[in-house]
Amino acid sequence: MANVSHTRGDISSHPDAQEMRARYARMLGGRDVALVDGPVFLLGLYCAVSPWIVHYTASQPALVPHNLIMGIAIGLLALGFTRAPERMYGLSWAMCAIGVWMIISPWIVGTSPDAGVVWNNVVIGALAVLLGLVCAGTAARSAPKA
Repeated sequence: MANVSHTRGDISSHPDAQEMRARYARMLGGRDVALVDGPVFLLGLYCAVSPWIVHYTASQPALVPHNLIMGIAIGLLALGFTRAPERMYGLSWAMCAIGVWMIISPWIVGTSPDAGVVWNNVVIGALAVLLGLVCAGTAARSAPKA
């Protein structure tokens, strides 16, 4: 029977230890905005279901699939921020663009929107711009200096 109680040496003597440490540091380096990932995802989820929450599926039928698609896009950005932050935080400016589009979309996509529809999309858009700016600012601060 094998002796499993035998302890091996420290991994610091492994030839790839330095490379593993550097890779681990790079992967954790983009996690400065971890607290923003959740709110971005929740914002996308709310945006996707907001036509049914605010009850404008009958009065603004064109905005229903629009908000659903924009909500899914925001949610996918949030998942990307969580999964591959070092590559995705460059897309935080896209989050700002989606926010601006959400603010003006009731008048472009919809027809004679009422106050509830306008306020719903303006709040979603303003939060998307704000969270996108937070992500962009943090990504700029944590970017490697040349």
